[in-house]
Amino acid sequence: MKRYFRATRAIVPWIIAGLMILPLVGCGSSTGPDSNAEVKLQGAGATFPNPLYQKWFSEYNKITPNAKFDYQSIGSGGGIKQISAKTVDFGGSDAPMKDDELKAAPGEILHIPTVLGAVVVTYNLPSVTTDLKLTGDAIAGIYLGKITKWNDTAIASSNPGVSFPDATINVVRRSDPSGTSYVWTDYLSKVSPEWKDHVGAGTMVNWPAIGIASKGNEGVTGQVKQSPNSIGYVELIYAEQNKLPYAAVKNSSGEFVKPSLDSVTAAAAATANQMPDDLRVSITNAPGKDAYPISSFTYFLVYKNQDDQAKGKALVNFLWWAIHDGEQMTKPLLYAPLPAEVAAKAEQKIKSITYQGKPIRG
Repeated sequence: MKRYFRATRAIVPWIIAGLMILPLVGCGSSTGPDSNAEVKLQGAGATFPNPLYQKWFSEYNKITPNAKFDYQSIGSGGGIKQISAKTVDFGGSDAPMKDDELKAAPGEILHIPTVLGAVVVTYNLPSVTTDLKLTGDAIAGIYLGKITKWNDTAIASSNPGVSFPDATINVVRRSDPSGTSYVWTDYLSKVSPEWKDHVGAGTMVNWPAIGIASKGNEGVTGQVKQSPNSIGYVELIYAEQNKLPYAAVKNSSGEFVKPSLDSVTAAAAATANQMPDDLRVSITNAPGKDAYPISSFTYFLVYKNQDDQAKGKALVNFLWWAIHDGEQMTKPLLYAPLPAEVAAKAEQKIKSITYQGKPIRG
């Protein structure tokens, strides 16, 4: 009997310890994400909105410290490629994905519009101090290699009273697959039949054999800045930050319009009510006398069905914040916020994102 009592007394602490562990095991088996656990989200893509995105990630992290974002500014083509391969959690692109690209992806990809911006014609022309006016024909002629001198009549006729040098135009373009190039070439395809027939629109096109190729908006900006008599195309904020001039461009109503928040918003307003259900749309050469003709939405590319619950929830929460609170940060960085009609459409897309078939946001 004593031997039995001693054995039982030795076993009791182990039984008590086991009972204490059981609730902990039950909690650990929960499938719900830990709201306090750190979640790292990797993104890549468009350089066009990168200054704003970096601001967004920084500000959002201040209120949601467990959400960590790493966005690589590699161009829209790279963003499309990486989201299609699922090597990132979200992509960034100014160019909507093509039907065949969406079909080839391993799941349904949504386009979430985030902001509007302008692709500007920037230049380095030391002998000219006034702002230039350029037509679509002149811009296409320069990039086709047909207009090679700054004092060509196609340029001079739109700028009476300006004395242009008899200097060769140094043309700068993107070297990488780029949403900025897509917006640029999409615009040129609408205003120049020759461009449409011989070059076309795309993130990467067969450029005429002229000029200097440089990577990213940053690269084109730097090349124009250091090359006298040069011309290039970049997102508005890059020209402003580098104190480079940019031209007013003749729009579809025959008005020369400078890129600005108001003129970009005017371009979006002309097409906001005609957006297709998937939100893939071009607003270049939009109608309206106040519309800047080389304007564009830019998008986050995300999978409708998320593979990881914690990442999916963190991404959905950020996207919701971005199209609401984040839009208040757009104007200081020279991006135009989404029109109310487009923001409402973006809300519906975000609400449609699921995990295991169930809406994440509800």
